[in-house]
Amino acid sequence: MTTEKLSALDYQGLIKNVERAVAAIGETEDLGRMVHTLVETAIREFRDQLGIWGGRLYQRDGKEYLLKATFADAKPLPEGLRVPRSYPPLDQCVLRGVVFMDADDPSVDPELEDRLGVREFACIEVGEGEYILAFNVEAGFNRDSILVSLGILRHAINQKFRHERLLDVFREARKIQASILPKRAPEFGPFDVYAREEALDSVGGDFFDYIPLTNKILGLAVADVTGHGLPAALQVRDIYTGLRMGMARDFKIVRTVERLNQIIHRSTLTSRFVSMVYGELELNGNFIYVNCGHPAPILLRADGTQKSLREGGAVLGPIPDATYERGFVKLQPGDMLLLYTDGIVETLGWAQGADMTSTGAMEEYGQERLLEVASRHQGEDARRVADAVFEDLESFGTGRPQEDDRTLMVVRYPH
Repeated sequence: MTTEKLSALDYQGLIKNVERAVAAIGETEDLGRMVHTLVETAIREFRDQLGIWGGRLYQRDGKEYLLKATFADAKPLPEGLRVPRSYPPLDQCVLRGVVFMDADDPSVDPELEDRLGVREFACIEVGEGEYILAFNVEAGFNRDSILVSLGILRHAINQKFRHERLLDVFREARKIQASILPKRAPEFGPFDVYAREEALDSVGGDFFDYIPLTNKILGLAVADVTGHGLPAALQVRDIYTGLRMGMARDFKIVRTVERLNQIIHRSTLTSRFVSMVYGELELNGNFIYVNCGHPAPILLRADGTQKSLREGGAVLGPIPDATYERGFVKLQPGDMLLLYTDGIVETLGWAQGADMTSTGAMEEYGQERLLEVASRHQGEDARRVADAVFEDLESFGTGRPQEDDRTLMVVRYPH
């Protein structure tokens, strides 16, 4: 391609095409292999436009860069070649991101470049200096054109890098949550306990836990952390750890909650607002609880009456010296307790007979619907009650994406 033709090259179109090709490459946890694949794809599909026909992949190793691979038509070289980070062209690449130097530049080592089989030094830095990509340049491309081409490629690869690293964050957050959320429902005397959670994203901010305190007392927790992703997962870990540490030290329920509030307040995470209900269920049906700014659990009596569990205090986090009060109820045979997050009752759906073209026809699922479905299945096991509520939620919100995490814990005291 001549210099005259280069001036007419559609760089905006080239950027979009390179980004599209890069984005089409699948997810991977091996970033070095990803970079190799990205560059091979770019050279194969855009060699004439980019003006590069081969290259080398280096990875940072202390004060040196280690050759990991060559690709396309570059001179084959044995892996393990090392180039000092202090090599001036390489140093400039790390500092500036993109470098192109002619062979007669005094900072270029002609012996090294000849060994590599190149006439010019052209490279980009990607992954915040983790990798250096050095290229063979086509004849006929001027310096400015090569710099633009390398900049396009660097931008596309770094976009992919950021995407993959964000996925790594989510993978790590998923591991954290998977290690925390209970794997199975507990067996506790005559009680039937089951919880179900559906996260909005791959990692949510809802949390539930069963904490065996003694063979006569079971701790139950449902919480809602503001936000999603890794910060929410880390905040959930704080709740999990704080509750269990308090129980291990034999703190009273109010003291445990107040210490947990202080832990969350001192957190450096962006989200420090956690609503939670924590209670301790005894084999005789006594349930002592603290409600920290959370939607009030509902006790459905066998005779159809209902009681909201509101005793407690403020949400956890914003007030360092917040104080809390405990509440008390006693479950009788035939009773059922529902603990849930606001994602259940605030799910939006269409009002019955509504015009679905009007946003004004939307309404929340609401506590009344939750209680109606739960009451209808009150004689069935806890898992079936929870599943029935989620099935009804799905039907109610048909055609609308989920907007929040949803968690429901059902505690039954069978006859």
